[in-house]
Amino acid sequence: MTIKLNQPLKPDLITLTKYLSEVNNSGWYTNFGPLHDQLTSRLEEYLGVKNLLLVSNGTLALQVACKVLNINSAITTPFSFVATTSSLLWQGIDTAFSDIDPQTYNLCPTALDDALNEPESNYDGVVATHVYGNPCDVNGIADVANKHSIKTVYDAAHAFGVSIGEQSVLNFGDASTLSFHATKVFHTVEGGAIVFKHRKDYEKAKRLINFGIQADGSLGEPGINAKLNEYQCAVGLTLLDDIEQVIARRAELFRSYRDELKEYVEMPTWHIDTTLNGAYMPIYIADVDSQRKVIEALSKNGIESRRYFTPSLDAVFGEQKKFDCVQSQRVAGGVICLPLHGYMNLNGIKNITQIIKETIK
Repeated sequence: MTIKLNQPLKPDLITLTKYLSEVNNSGWYTNFGPLHDQLTSRLEEYLGVKNLLLVSNGTLALQVACKVLNINSAITTPFSFVATTSSLLWQGIDTAFSDIDPQTYNLCPTALDDALNEPESNYDGVVATHVYGNPCDVNGIADVANKHSIKTVYDAAHAFGVSIGEQSVLNFGDASTLSFHATKVFHTVEGGAIVFKHRKDYEKAKRLINFGIQADGSLGEPGINAKLNEYQCAVGLTLLDDIEQVIARRAELFRSYRDELKEYVEMPTWHIDTTLNGAYMPIYIADVDSQRKVIEALSKNGIESRRYFTPSLDAVFGEQKKFDCVQSQRVAGGVICLPLHGYMNLNGIKNITQIIKETIK
């Protein structure tokens, strides 16, 4: 029996059909319809945020956020999914890499400050990823951003429902972006959102994702089509009904993994004051031969795994400026993500971790 790396949430068809019938009966399929407004309101309440703008995918979320904040040159992390960097480069943003913290795998504030202090370093933004749903050192990054008077965008694609203390992780920085791709903790099949710190930025972004059309129907600055349609909002509304239980299950599985493997493999250090959403289960094995044996043993037993994220993006986009990304290269060389999704159970975790233990011994 195969244990998949990920298994997207399946919306309840009875509930989903009711929403889709509403759409068909109204004839309002896209362009900020009733379900769009309902999903926006429910997400803002559930996540504890304001100024949430739904968009058609997480990549456009990053691009629109940077456009609104007038970020033309940015330093970002080399340890993230390729979309973080490629979305910036696609938009013509001058992009550079600085290194990650060796314990958390997130962008390191000290390395970021060093990069910004380099001669002729003239960047106007930082794009940091909450890798695996593990919050960045948001206070450290804020100190650096304030010192250098630059904007901060957080790629929070992995961090749905995560809080730091009593505060949603999405409330830090000038904007945070979410992906609602089917593989994420919460999804709308495809989709995403941006949470803006300032209302004026939200209002500008809402115009830009609708071709730049103003509230009175006149044309303003050039925009793009990045709206989320009503069918996708129906999926989101359906899945949101059970999201608390889904996240609780994933967090339980995540904790079980870490308890079982803490004596056998390295794992990133999680933020000390955060909630868990169980988005991913990363382990780190330095020895290449041991990595291979673990992956082969898992595969032999029908268990999927993935080298997520490898290679380090500074090596992929070698023409971009980089500031000593040795830690990212090290982590990318040994990281493995294990299966984790809402349809797994603790027995599955026991089986997977037992295989890893026996292989490493």
